[in-house]
Amino acid sequence: MVVIRLARGGAKKRPFYNIVATDSRNRRDGRFIERIGYYNPMASGKEVALNVTADRLSYWQGVGAQLSPAVARLVATQKAAA
Repeated sequence: MVVIRLARGGAKKRPFYNIVATDSRNRRDGRFIERIGYYNPMASGKEVALNVTADRLSYWQGVGAQLSPAVARLVATQKAAA
């Protein structure tokens, strides 16, 4: 099954997450199919904290990909802000 989830990157104590479409059997930070966006919880000032390509997200959901709970929460907050 394809799942859309967060893959952690960044340095120690400075997290940065890529929002990726991947097979659910792959490791969290392992191989992925496509990078859909990113989430930077440490963003400050004019930096963009969340960026999701909406057309690719809707494509993956259309072919049956499931959102992880964290990604679903982030997408919901982005839609509410828009």
